[in-house]
Amino acid sequence: MITFGALGAARITPEALIKPCQQEPRAQVSLIAARDKRRAAIFATQHSIDFIAENYDELVNDPRINAVYIALPIHAHHQWAIQALRAGKHVLCEKSLASNQRQAVEMAQVAAETGLILMDAFHYRYHPLFHRAQEIYASGLLGKIISIHAEFNVPVPDSRDIRMNYGTAGGVTMDIGCYPISWVRHLTATEPMAIEANAEVGPMNVDVYLATQMLFPGNLQVSTAADMRADAKFTAFIKVVGEIGTMVVNNPIAPQLGHYIELQLNDKVSREQFSTRPTYSYQLDAFVAAVESQRQPLTGPEDAVQQMAVIDRCYEAAGLPVRGL
Repeated sequence: MITFGALGAARITPEALIKPCQQEPRAQVSLIAARDKRRAAIFATQHSIDFIAENYDELVNDPRINAVYIALPIHAHHQWAIQALRAGKHVLCEKSLASNQRQAVEMAQVAAETGLILMDAFHYRYHPLFHRAQEIYASGLLGKIISIHAEFNVPVPDSRDIRMNYGTAGGVTMDIGCYPISWVRHLTATEPMAIEANAEVGPMNVDVYLATQMLFPGNLQVSTAADMRADAKFTAFIKVVGEIGTMVVNNPIAPQLGHYIELQLNDKVSREQFSTRPTYSYQLDAFVAAVESQRQPLTGPEDAVQQMAVIDRCYEAAGLPVRGL
């Protein structure tokens, strides 16, 4: 049995962890801690969590749990993931895993030293929709791949949102734009050789829009974009153009809310759809399997280090400081 303690009474926690655990007999959420104990108590009552910790330290050291879910602001991930691992707990950490590559390397080192699971919560990676997209990409069905464009836009109208604060490792690329970057990395199974980027800045050093042009091995041209400006319209897709066909993956972020893969081959268009089981449930499956097998998952420490390396390069290319400095 995996018994989670949840760090932070975050909005994402019910969908990302509590509901999946309710459908999984091998996992449960038993403990919650928040900055404000009163807030933790309200959250615990709303979601039938049995125990409340006085603070984060008490939670990570509690012997009743063997895993910690971290949904704190990104700038706190590094500290609490390391403390949890050193306390003997497996860690499922919301993305972005760390503020920068250096922090991700340190977290990966502690995971290796302790032999515990450290999972970057890119839930889309475990859904059949993305597995099928990878299969099509690698099959040669589209011919030689010429270009990829991936985009994810979500409006964030509240200027007080932590994503609007450099001090909390905010910025569109850390929260929203990390997905298109991860999509193209995992779809191609390679890393970019060169990166150019341009950004629109809102609050000081905080990107509210960032677009990239990347060169991948084989002269593959890849672009990504992410937008959290107040007037942004929700968009989430990947478009792959090959010499003999095109693939569009619609809504890889939350296929449970509607999705498809559209293939255009020789003027013939077809669509495929897959499970509407939530991505977060597949993610929990992968976490449980990783703990049971004692093998790091697909979005484990090694992948997280590479992911943060690309994000750091995007900020540098855009003339912005990496997070966490």
